Amino acid sequence: MRYALVAASLLALAGCQSQSGGGAGAARDQIRAVGSSTVYPFAQEAVGLFTQANPGMKAPIIESTGTGAGMKLFCAGIGSQHPDIENASRRIKKSEFEQCQANGVKEIVEVQIGLDGLAFAESTKGPGLKLTTKQVYEALAANPYGKGPNKAKTWKDIDPSLPAIAISVFGPPSTSGTRDSLAELVLTKGCESDPAMKALKDTDEAKHKQLCTQIREDGAYVDAGENDNLIVQKLIANPDAVGVFGFSFLDANRNALKDVSLNGVEAKYDTVANGSYPGARPLYLYVKKAHVAAVPGLKAYLEAFAKNWNPDGPMTKRGMVAAPEDVRKANADVVANLTVMSGADLK
Repeated sequence: MRYALVAASLLALAGCQSQSGGGAGAARDQIRAVGSSTVYPFAQEAVGLFTQANPGMKAPIIESTGTGAGMKLFCAGIGSQHPDIENASRRIKKSEFEQCQANGVKEIVEVQIGLDGLAFAESTKGPGLKLTTKQVYEALAANPYGKGPNKAKTWKDIDPSLPAIAISVFGPPSTSGTRDSLAELVLTKGCESDPAMKALKDTDEAKHKQLCTQIREDGAYVDAGENDNLIVQKLIANPDAVGVFGFSFLDANRNALKDVSLNGVEAKYDTVANGSYPGARPLYLYVKKAHVAAVPGLKAYLEAFAKNWNPDGPMTKRGMVAAPEDVRKANADVVANLTVMSGADLK
């Protein structure tokens, strides 16, 4: 009976594929996930745990596409040609949720798997920068405080206390959730250090977003793609440069890199866990409930996260920061019950 139900569900997914314009084709017997490069190593850790606990089942396929690009793939529809899971280094946006709904992706399960930090780092041979969110904003904004194009060439141009070395920052592309976190957690906070910019949000939200989050395009900020390991290599080769990526990549490369503190707080496990680090952020999985019965092992793969995201568990040993106990319990319940999100509180 169980295998008959699974077979029927797989046929239903193949039918969905045909109806959605993708053409007929065989339903999948292998989990497919897309999304965040930050979540990627943790998703791969879950693959190993899943295959150990489920011998004979195919290992899930994990693609590092970036959160934004992954959301487009995830929300494109239901059916075997569409991914089952979106890995995200930020929460799904209201516009993305609505796109999912419009394309028939009606029941979405949201799981917060843990925490990460938006880390700033430099080579161990670097100048020892210590920055504030205000200084980062003034260095990277295209039009700081709406006062004209950014002409700062060196960090000293931003603040006399900083060294006279060229502003050179390697960071994520616009499709990355890490880029969204940079905008929300750092640039906007720095922008709103100016009372006029903070007040602007209430009168002209679109202009506020543009002035606070648009990054300069004159070479001071370099889009380094979705491969965070590439940024690590660029920092080693460019000791005066700064890199922006997930905390886990800094933590895994402390032999070659050192932290650039934000507002006097270093990116460490404890500061991310307790929220005192300005760049602390939650990490998520988004799952199509309609695919759970159809794709073998999908729920078991989610359980591989829920059973191993505790402090000192395999996920944290890989570099993820464990969420507080109440958050872990609530999300373990979501996995157990496949609770569907309403989307009512999205922005």
